[in-house]
Amino acid sequence: MKRMGTLRLLSDLSHFSGAARLRELLAGDPAVRVRCSPDGRHLLLLRPPGSPSPQLLVAARGPGTELERAWPAGHPSPLDAFFLPWPVRPALVLVWESGLTEVWGAGVGPGWRLLWSTELCPGGGARVVAVAAPRGRLVWCEERQDGAEGCLGPPPAFSYCVCVRTLEPSGEAGTNLGRTHILLHHCPSFGLLASRKDLFLVPTATTWPGMSHILLIWSPGKGKVMVVAPWLGLSHSKSLNPGRGDTWDFRTLLRGLPGLLSPMEPLTVHTWAPTPQGLLLLDFRGTVSLVQSHGGTRAVGTLQEAPVGLAGSAALGTFHGTLACVLGSTLELLDMGSGQLLERKVLSTDRVHLLAPPAPGTEDEEELETWGGLRLLSALGLFRIGWKAPQGLEVPSAEDLVFEEACEYYQRRSLRGAQLTPEELRHNSTFRAPQALASILQGHVSPSALLTTLRAELRDYRALDQLKAHLVAGDDEEAGWTELAEHEVARLLRTELVGAQLAQLNTVFQALPTAAWGAILRALQLQPDRNGRLRSHAPPDVWKKVLGGTSAGKEPPNGILPLFELLCQCLCRLEPQWLPPFVELAQQQGGPGWGAGGPGLPLYRRALAVLGEEGTRSEALELELLLGSGRPKAVLQAVGQLVQKEQWERALEAGLALGPSSPLLRSEIFKLLLAEFARHRRLDAYLPLLCRLCPPDLAPTELLLLLRTHLPDELEPPTPFPEPGTEPPLTVGLLRALLEQTGAQGRPSGPVLSLYEDILWDPGTPPPTPPRGPVTTLQASDHPGLEAWPPSGQGLCVTDTG
Repeated sequence: MKRMGTLRLLSDLSHFSGAARLRELLAGDPAVRVRCSPDGRHLLLLRPPGSPSPQLLVAARGPGTELERAWPAGHPSPLDAFFLPWPVRPALVLVWESGLTEVWGAGVGPGWRLLWSTELCPGGGARVVAVAAPRGRLVWCEERQDGAEGCLGPPPAFSYCVCVRTLEPSGEAGTNLGRTHILLHHCPSFGLLASRKDLFLVPTATTWPGMSHILLIWSPGKGKVMVVAPWLGLSHSKSLNPGRGDTWDFRTLLRGLPGLLSPMEPLTVHTWAPTPQGLLLLDFRGTVSLVQSHGGTRAVGTLQEAPVGLAGSAALGTFHGTLACVLGSTLELLDMGSGQLLERKVLSTDRVHLLAPPAPGTEDEEELETWGGLRLLSALGLFRIGWKAPQGLEVPSAEDLVFEEACEYYQRRSLRGAQLTPEELRHNSTFRAPQALASILQGHVSPSALLTTLRAELRDYRALDQLKAHLVAGDDEEAGWTELAEHEVARLLRTELVGAQLAQLNTVFQALPTAAWGAILRALQLQPDRNGRLRSHAPPDVWKKVLGGTSAGKEPPNGILPLFELLCQCLCRLEPQWLPPFVELAQQQGGPGWGAGGPGLPLYRRALAVLGEEGTRSEALELELLLGSGRPKAVLQAVGQLVQKEQWERALEAGLALGPSSPLLRSEIFKLLLAEFARHRRLDAYLPLLCRLCPPDLAPTELLLLLRTHLPDELEPPTPFPEPGTEPPLTVGLLRALLEQTGAQGRPSGPVLSLYEDILWDPGTPPPTPPRGPVTTLQASDHPGLEAWPPSGQGLCVTDTG
């Protein structure tokens, strides 16, 4: 059914102090500037300089007095005014063009009083042209005269600078103002607009035409500035953190950003509006665009009517994915996602102001969250615009919603083809969890018992809510985001990691990988031992969730990684040296169907897939994963890579690291390295390790046959000594250690099985000496061959007969 936009009257302004003057200013001056205090209880109306008195009015809802001030002719009125987000008491900052700044506060007694005043430009010679107060800071853009910065001045178009001072609450003084820090100098004139998170520096009518197509987005919490050219589709990010002393010369900044100085038409914008989603801008064709904080620009939609000139009033705002635009006396509601016109209303006045949403945790903010919508202020009253369900639409009860959600959950986990129904869950005793929750919602459980059951959950939710409030206020933002990411990862690990939950977990790891990995460390209880390995004391259910979620040959949907691949990817980015120990630990934890011992891909191959395609992976990580996989094929592949790199010692150690349960794999590694030993002499230095790797059941004959297979072919007859520069041949001396190793288990009994057994099994003592007798005289006639011998028969046992 189609939703209906409604306008609901919240107040006719009679509850505000100075109601008559409030209605008069709202109805009489279309250029009046309206601001609302963070708690929604105070309204500020500021008329532009030169307007008739009063120029300033602060009205309070309920008990309290208004603040009304007027400045006579010849005395300038404030350039701008802001409420400060202090929760204890309302505070107001007034800033003049001269740099004079006053802080007013509503004290314990009735009325407002001036707390203190100061000068933003104490040296004189400067003029404030724009000011904003984003999240505890005062930022202004001032025009400086030549020589104001102690050097020759820049051209008039670049004679401005943007400065910032911190604002901190301080007892009776209301607030303290920090020292001045220059964010940008030598820049053109900028207008300043602040949202809860970012400050937008936008071009104005006085901005130099060559720079009027550029705007800047400063994010104090992130410490960076984004330079954006919306119509060019370009954006560049630079560091800008006042806490570290960062500052930029605007001209130097642009010189380092290619493409931004291309000739381009200026931004012809009728109305700017900062929102939590980014900066909305309405051009003179009626098109509304959104510039997001990361620099991206997208069109939101086009209004039915376009603004006519600069005189027409316009206001923009967002709520619940809806864009609200008040143009004159017409209100249009557009869908932020599709740009479709949802509703168009004609109002009874053309002087309507959209108020910024209240700060989180305030009473008005809770009311708007309940009803959903924005607040509109006019002389007729304060209204809320939101969506209303049509008549006849039945809202399901909480009990029905419990069984419907449980039905979808159990259906996803069920293996049977029959469809589960809510009625079956109501009456089947198998499904106890939804019945217990339904009984709680029906009031069958006493409040005290329910509070006892939910106390831990309520404490966690309260801590989480306080953390979010600190983040919104900008207090210790980096630590807050880290803690929030840890909470979110811990929560998602308690859910079924499919679909939206898995996609959200991927998003958290991409945005805050360090905090997300810290949460995983605690969930898996990972600790390194002295040997460089990881240990885990996590229950099997947690590991089952980590290792599951993939099947052989199936790609992750839409680039969403399963949890195991997500953790491997995170480790590659943060601590690559811990990836192999983590995969080894995961292989030890795997159970049937978990992804480690099931029919899917082995875990080492899933980890390798995260490293990228072959040829682009880190070789060191790939080797460690292959060696630690325990798979014969993977270990042989790793040893082969080590052999190609001639890392002989590491290849031998990989084989020696295998236990007695892998004799075949050790034997294959030995044969692979023995072939290299036969081909060249670069393994000779590691011969003791090769001997230790030799299989004990290998016979000498088998060893020699293996060597003979891999010996290089001899093209020429062997020589006693190798030619200079050639590879020395394999010698018997080198083989002796290996041949001894093949018989290290003891000499076999029975007949000799090999021609070399007698050599190998030499008992170590020489044979007995034969008995000595008289020397027999040899006769030459008995041995006619002796006559042919040379006459000098030294060393021969022959006597002379002549």
